[in-house]
Amino acid sequence: MRVTIAAIGRMKAGPERVLADRYLDRLKKTGAPLGLDYQGLSEYPESRLGTAPERKREEAERLRSSLAEGSVHLILDERGKTLSSEELAAAIAAFRDDGRRDLALLIGGPDGHDETLRSGANLVLSLGRMTYPHQIARILVAEQLYRAATILAGHPYHRA
Repeated sequence: MRVTIAAIGRMKAGPERVLADRYLDRLKKTGAPLGLDYQGLSEYPESRLGTAPERKREEAERLRSSLAEGSVHLILDERGKTLSSEELAAAIAAFRDDGRRDLALLIGGPDGHDETLRSGANLVLSLGRMTYPHQIARILVAEQLYRAATILAGHPYHRA
């Protein structure tokens, strides 16, 4: 299954990007033998339209433009489910084992996701009740994808 991340906002060069890239590189190496082929990250600029609903609609279109037809959509949203790392790994494995070809993890802008994008998601995830800066959310997503791969591989990185 091809795995991609699509995000609103661009992460500048610096320690946060280095750390996110480190986990994504690990995902690429660890996930491939498990049928999780990390394809990369697509970044889109934040909308500059006047109202939050307009911005969310425009950003949803930008994110949709990166999605393969029939792909599984995992959306990050504060109103989503809070899963354990094991539960996330199991959900990803279930999609893979059902023969789904593509999985896209979508990270919205500061206003969140448009409801049409949220309602069409296969899984809406929350990183918890706290609010994180975009850069930290990206690092957490990258690490959790890598962790999911290590859980599925039986690797000792994840210790419960």
